[in-house]
Amino acid sequence: MLLITFLVVHSFMVASAGNFYQDVDVTWGDGRGKILNNGQFLTLSLDKTSGSGFQSKNEYLYGKFDMQLKLVPGNSAGTVTAYYLKSQGSTWDEIDFEFLGNLSGDPYIVHTNVYTEGKGDREQQFYLWFDPTADFHTYSILWNPQHVIFSIDGTPIREFKNLESIGVPFPKNQPMRLYSSLWNADDWATRGGLIKTDWTKAPFTASYRNFKADACVWSSGKSSCSSSSRFRYAWLSQQLDATSQQRLKWVQKNYMVYNYCTDTKRFPQGLPQECSAY
Repeated sequence: MLLITFLVVHSFMVASAGNFYQDVDVTWGDGRGKILNNGQFLTLSLDKTSGSGFQSKNEYLYGKFDMQLKLVPGNSAGTVTAYYLKSQGSTWDEIDFEFLGNLSGDPYIVHTNVYTEGKGDREQQFYLWFDPTADFHTYSILWNPQHVIFSIDGTPIREFKNLESIGVPFPKNQPMRLYSSLWNADDWATRGGLIKTDWTKAPFTASYRNFKADACVWSSGKSSCSSSSRFRYAWLSQQLDATSQQRLKWVQKNYMVYNYCTDTKRFPQGLPQECSAY
């Protein structure tokens, strides 16, 4: 009986292992979002009329989410590819990757943010140490009760710690769906809106494969994870080991191009409270 219970829980925990027909719904774009290769591959496209997007069929409350993306190649200025978790309502939680396009030969900017109870303003931005348009790379969000970790190809680039002990809200009560979209944001995305989208290069296309969600699925007001799940699933209590902490510091030293926690002009009354912990 115990084995049967374990298998049932396990089947709900591992929400998906890479079939887009089973895992997501293309929700907008009038045919510009396409699931291909028997569900193994997904593309989003953007032209002057519309972008496109999809969302996960499931809602989650904690998990480790991996997606392989190949970003819009060439002159992608003005375009944004977003990949994020978000809850519903006016006091929503959100964990964001956004990839800001640029002129051919100029680097993409990876824009990250964390919203808690409807409040964001926690942007950190990075260059990449590779060309994200030449091949697929794995972009991961680890969300557990201790922290949120953004990683690329297994290298952590950002940690948002649970600092409720000093009064900083943490996303822990609101189930979130995974979303992704490709859209035109040339009013702000590239050099503050100075560089506009070149529609002669349209359609712009981003490609996706190998979505994996090791996660607690939220359904009918209940989580698929039990109170003992943290002993069974490593990601629920996963921390940054010494090697990961060194890699995080390497990225932040060499590739971070904006950090809200050092922007004293933006916060003249004092930096946000969580900045004291980093």
